[in-house]
Amino acid sequence: MLFANLLRRRCSSSLPLLLGTVVVLWFCSSHHVTATGSKVEYLPGVQPEGPLPFELETGYIGVGESEDIQLFYYFVKSELNPNIDPIVLWISGGPGCSSFVAMTQELGPLLFDIPKDIWTTLPTLSLNPYSWTKVASFIFLDLPVRTGFSYVKSSKNYTVSDVETSYHAAEFIRKWLEDHFQYQSNSFYVGGDSNSGFTVPMAVQAISYGIDARLKPRVNLKGYVIGNGVTLPVDNYEYTYGTARGLCLISEEQYTTVKDCIAINFSTPNCKNEGASMDVPQNIYWPNVIGEENDAKRFRGYNVHAFDRSVILLAALISSQWINDDKVLVALHVRKGCGEKWTKCRVPLPYERTVLDTRPYHANLSAKGYRSLIYSGHADLTVSSLYTEAWTKSLNYSIIDDWRPWLVNNRVVGYTRIFSNNMTYAKILGSDHIAPTITPAECFKMFKRWISYEQL
Repeated sequence: MLFANLLRRRCSSSLPLLLGTVVVLWFCSSHHVTATGSKVEYLPGVQPEGPLPFELETGYIGVGESEDIQLFYYFVKSELNPNIDPIVLWISGGPGCSSFVAMTQELGPLLFDIPKDIWTTLPTLSLNPYSWTKVASFIFLDLPVRTGFSYVKSSKNYTVSDVETSYHAAEFIRKWLEDHFQYQSNSFYVGGDSNSGFTVPMAVQAISYGIDARLKPRVNLKGYVIGNGVTLPVDNYEYTYGTARGLCLISEEQYTTVKDCIAINFSTPNCKNEGASMDVPQNIYWPNVIGEENDAKRFRGYNVHAFDRSVILLAALISSQWINDDKVLVALHVRKGCGEKWTKCRVPLPYERTVLDTRPYHANLSAKGYRSLIYSGHADLTVSSLYTEAWTKSLNYSIIDDWRPWLVNNRVVGYTRIFSNNMTYAKILGSDHIAPTITPAECFKMFKRWISYEQL
């Protein structure tokens, strides 16, 4: 019955699968509502003031048994030609981090400005000149349930699993396309970063099963995008310290010592102490990799005030201050009294991980002909690009376009290779764990070329 419910939609049937506690702070004011979204024409704090220069819709779609799970989304239409441009369902990592973060701090149309007074003044936002929505429409989805504004209608205890979450995503997009029938022929992709290295291929697999079962409406699925994604249940020590050594953050002697400790899993007292002393936090290497240049220069002439390192470090606080403002909640059509107060990443999140290696998903999706873009910031110490290179090669597909530089404005900005399974790997120089935040121009070019079937 559980699997049948996971695949449930109007007139759907069950299919084979690849194999905490919910706190409701207030009584939810509306349980029975349609799945149709609402247009957002104005958002407080967006500069310049006035109607939004892009088309935004927000809403809830119910999935699961009795539509008990209410998933919140932000739909941003492509600025090019939304009638024919691809649509990307974006799921941020965590698990439990709201995709609103991707919309306003990474690859979406808005970016938070440097705050003048975060405690007494509503934060402001400027337009992102390198928004991926310039060439594709994006559905930023709060998934799994209890992420962002997504919630459970009932007050029962509810722990969601990774497999169940993937089928929530598949049911969501079928229902969304049912309500937005004009987009049913558009090419469709799923994207995400960090922990969504697990979520994205599982969601794509669930969608593809729905296609195989001829569930309606049919999703015109083409592929997926994963940035700095977690894929394997292995410790990342060797790759992390290899990256740290490559960036000259540790000495050769330190690297040799830690490699010896990795071989015995830090089992001796000396190795335990060594491991603790060798911790390299992300924010240490930003100045080393990016330099002390004015961050605004990264916009190459655009007059915006975002992307300052202080904004990156204060992102959770700034976004929470803005989105939990009463005027903003009304503008976004958030249901009053439903779920919990918005937070960037819901911790703890009642979530059960049952899949520990998603490589079989990649292999299965490749066999079905789906294309994929796997990208990494070369200075990422959370999910090392060396780790990503290792697991993509472990799929054992032949390489049809071997390691080569890719350029933006005649400047080498990274390296890439293409595998015979329609998988493109891209490394972005000077970037880190959330690459579009640090290297916006480069990442926009990368996505634009790939989504248009062009070479990087």
